[in-house]
Amino acid sequence: MAETEASPFANCLEKLKSYVRTRKGTILAAEILISFIIIICYAASMYGGYSAVAICEMVFAIIFFIIFMMELDKQIQVVNWPWSDLFRAGIGALLYLITSLICVIGGAGDGARIAGGVFGLLAGILFGYDTYTIFMEVKSNRQHTAAPTGR
Repeated sequence: MAETEASPFANCLEKLKSYVRTRKGTILAAEILISFIIIICYAASMYGGYSAVAICEMVFAIIFFIIFMMELDKQIQVVNWPWSDLFRAGIGALLYLITSLICVIGGAGDGARIAGGVFGLLAGILFGYDTYTIFMEVKSNRQHTAAPTGR
């Protein structure tokens, strides 16, 4: 009786463990973690407004993590998930690089802001790598799809 009550939670936990072991799951988990660290750094600085990028990117990464972990992308066919994920990661990389450069260059005297900027640069690289892997996946899926020849 106790096994059937704990079954939905255990099933979700097993999906979480198995998804984090995949390359995409590891990348998304790292994006969530580094965004959380950046939020903490910017919250401790004198200029907390830069945390908006980190908050948005963390929320989007959590949403995509849940969608891919629960395999909702296979059930919800209305959205093109690889392209949506590509735009999410690409925009995140650009925004992190821009805001981080601003924080590192103009953060004299505010150590938390500089630390957030350095972690933001690392996040920009991580999001850029995610963009690259998604792009290569989209490109390979596109090449494997046979085009009609008209014969």
